Amino acid sequence: MATLFIKNMVCNRCIMVVQNELDKLDLNVKNIKLGEVTLDKELTPEEKNNLDNVLIPLGFEIIDDKKSRIIEKIKNIIIDLVHHQDSNTKTNLSDVLSSKLHHDYNYLSNLFSEVEGTTIEKYFIAQKIEKVKELLVYDELSLSEIADRLNYSSVAYLSNQFKKVTGLTPSYFKQIRTDKRKPLDEV
Repeated sequence: MATLFIKNMVCNRCIMVVQNELDKLDLNVKNIKLGEVTLDKELTPEEKNNLDNVLIPLGFEIIDDKKSRIIEKIKNIIIDLVHHQDSNTKTNLSDVLSSKLHHDYNYLSNLFSEVEGTTIEKYFIAQKIEKVKELLVYDELSLSEIADRLNYSSVAYLSNQFKKVTGLTPSYFKQIRTDKRKPLDEV
């Protein structure tokens, strides 16, 4: 068995695309999840090269070094927490990362900052704001419900953080997004 770490796998569609490319190359996948593929056997250099040639144009990349794999795992855990888990349980990000990656949070934090040029916390906030934008555009939840779903302590805190990151208030963002949308019959 062989495990490959793949950069930029951030959603279920990414998993489907990578799975499809692996199938085309007749590589037997045992398991696939965000950023990680387990194959039934080690790749030959030719197979690895062929895989690189199909993944890179699609925006994916096989990660070979340990530090990059850890960074990608940190990102995937955060993306999963923010975008794919509908849990209202308040979790401490540092505890989640430390337990899932089996490293001290200070090590993870320093490594992430060194490689990415930003902090884990800023990356986490950026992901949360992207999720807020998505939920605002869907227009199914109130700002209070969005704040609750993403574990903000208050609507005011969410609004302040949103404005700090985007330069816009959530209500203004929502307004300009709906102003740009055309009715289906005008598309």
